[in-house]
Amino acid sequence: MATVDELLRAGVERLRLSGSETPRLDAELLLARALGVDRTTVLAHPEVIVGDGQAAAFEGHLVRREAGEPVAYIRGFKEFYGLAFAVDPRALIPRPETELIVELAEREVMARLIAAPRQTGSARLRVADVGTGCGTIAVALAASLRRRQSLAEVEILATDTSSGALDLARENAVGHGVADNLRFAEVDLLPPVVSFPFDIVLANLPYVPSAAVDTLPVAASFEPRIALDGGADGLAYVGRLIDRLPDALNTDGVALLEIGSDQGDAVGALLAEHLTGWRSSIERDLAGQPRVARIERDGAHG
Repeated sequence: MATVDELLRAGVERLRLSGSETPRLDAELLLARALGVDRTTVLAHPEVIVGDGQAAAFEGHLVRREAGEPVAYIRGFKEFYGLAFAVDPRALIPRPETELIVELAEREVMARLIAAPRQTGSARLRVADVGTGCGTIAVALAASLRRRQSLAEVEILATDTSSGALDLARENAVGHGVADNLRFAEVDLLPPVVSFPFDIVLANLPYVPSAAVDTLPVAASFEPRIALDGGADGLAYVGRLIDRLPDALNTDGVALLEIGSDQGDAVGALLAEHLTGWRSSIERDLAGQPRVARIERDGAHG
């Protein structure tokens, strides 16, 4: 039988040769999964002897990773905004950069609740998460608002065209104890008729140009292509959602849309082409890259 250190060294070398961009991290996470512990335990106890069954599980994980399968799918979960989300090929794996849109949404919700507190029995603040996937944005936002004791004042609708993705989103909502506070709808972007406009529309829609999808790292080939492919210029879905905003948003409503780091100017031009009397601004991520487009009517508070 081998020690943790021996298995880890062999695993790192195998993943390096297979083309993994992060062989050390991948091997540590996969060994931790096989052992049923967290990564810090693996690093803290290199001398521990690993049982045959656990070593076999690690071997199976390595084989899958060598074939390009994402570590998150092998582990069955991905950390995001301080939460662990169940993930599988039904939906896109949460990316760290998407945490910005949750942060901005939380800030927007709280600013509106403070400015105009909801009275008992009054209409709640309405938020839509368009293209929710595994529920990343909607569930993370709901969990954060619950910690602030403000979730009861907010109504969140999560939409997706994929029934499988919505099932996964519901599982994550249940897992984090916010299922009773979310509604899910299998629709194209938003319901055909929005009877009661939203105060905030959030979206992480596909924004990778079609021609670039096949050039992504091999791990992306395991994810649903429909969740990545944004059409010829990457903005097909964003453009369609922009067309819906006049009916979907309240007069002082705001849309926060995740975009590619090179799409800031293009989104501004797209908005000017599609709508009159609206404005956009760009929020940058921690790397200083354009990441979220804020869209609202001229004259709306911002």
